[in-house]
Amino acid sequence: MPSSLLSIAAVVVAAAAFAAVGLLDARRRRLSVEAYISARDSAGTRTAVATVVASAMGAWILYSPAEAGTWGGLPALIGYGLGSAAPMLALIPLGRRMRALVPHGHSLTEFVWARYGRGMYALALVVMVFYMFVFLTAEITGIALAVNLVSGQPLALTAALVGLATLAYTAYGGLPTTVFTDRLQAAIIVPLLVLTFVGVVGALGGPAAVAAQVREGAPALLALGHRPGVEGAATLVIAILGANLFHQGYWQRVYLARDLGVLRRAMWVSALLVVPIVMLPGVLGVVAAATGRAQTPSVAFFSLLLAVAPAWVIVGVLVLAVALAMSSIDTLLNGLAAVFTADLSRLRPAAGPTRLLGWSRLITVGLALAAIALAAQGYSVLYLFLVADLVCVAAAAPTFLGLYARRLAGWAAAGSALAGIAAGALFFPDPDFRRGHLLTAFVLAAAVPSVLAAVLQFAGSPADLERLRARVRPLGEPTDVNPRS
Repeated sequence: MPSSLLSIAAVVVAAAAFAAVGLLDARRRRLSVEAYISARDSAGTRTAVATVVASAMGAWILYSPAEAGTWGGLPALIGYGLGSAAPMLALIPLGRRMRALVPHGHSLTEFVWARYGRGMYALALVVMVFYMFVFLTAEITGIALAVNLVSGQPLALTAALVGLATLAYTAYGGLPTTVFTDRLQAAIIVPLLVLTFVGVVGALGGPAAVAAQVREGAPALLALGHRPGVEGAATLVIAILGANLFHQGYWQRVYLARDLGVLRRAMWVSALLVVPIVMLPGVLGVVAAATGRAQTPSVAFFSLLLAVAPAWVIVGVLVLAVALAMSSIDTLLNGLAAVFTADLSRLRPAAGPTRLLGWSRLITVGLALAAIALAAQGYSVLYLFLVADLVCVAAAAPTFLGLYARRLAGWAAAGSALAGIAAGALFFPDPDFRRGHLLTAFVLAAAVPSVLAAVLQFAGSPADLERLRARVRPLGEPTDVNPRS
């Protein structure tokens, strides 16, 4: 075990280093509000891959995959990996279509407003903001808990340290600086994760010894037909795909890509990379369960780490956790600010670019401070995450069918999504998970609105999809303010 002083020093140095690099990059930029929240068409393939991977991989990968491994084994880990890759693959056709219909877009909610009108827009806005704010709070909570487990530092200290360090460069430099720091964080995350895995496996006697311990201690977790794992895998794929289609950070990166070729290559490479990135810490959860170190499944990764790993590995994990958290927190902060700023531009058309940029920075600060305050309490947000995932899954099909189906009206899309939420809620577990069935809830939440939207698409009058580009313009330019109702 490293000393408490060494542990907190590692966190402080890592957070300060990322903040300093971000601030230095932000100082050299002269940003318009348009560049601050979109950085449109600016990234080549390598930059796009780095920012997608860094943004997608937060501190959650040190908790959730390992916890899934303790009860679901290899099937659940495969599902987690494929589920994490699925949104990236889905964004290849969806992103291509979105860029064709709304080439000057900034957020998914802009498309929903222009395509469907106010009712469906309000639903999509609530779904997106709820999901992303829960995600933001969970990320700050996760890094605070990680440092607390290793060094005993108060949650509030780490939450404030990492949250404010990320806020410093995100509020100043916007999306361009977020992308810049993502490149550095991605270059650190992958090697540190591999070194952590190698260090823990080496401390346990090597791959052969670890495999023997798992076969002896928890052979069911290695079976691909392990029923809890198979059901968990199916649930994870549906939930992660549906939820991340409402992640504004992904949509910013759809527009960030220099062209459609970059978008396609970046999403494919990112999808291939995130599968092993998610599965590596998950495998250590399986090992923790097999060796009797998973009494608290949610921290199985750290229970194993603290029991067997040398001090240098633990310090490396703290740096890894900071890089993971900050790479995700900055994306979420900038994404939420982009959603609100794009909407403010439409609601306050007289506001000039300078005022919009100021509002965007103030929104970023307000969201960060609220999330830090909540994270300092150490609340579990798992149940809220599942609720957010469910409503995202229910809203997904009606939202994205509008990219293709001209006759799907706003009332039909909103009604289909609400019906999916209601259907999923019938089987959704209670907070103690004593009743309900998670897989059934998510299958119904996905299937019911898909069928309803497919049928109701013939009930409306045809929409002029080509006019969407006139309704969503660069910030500061006039728009067609009459959405389809």
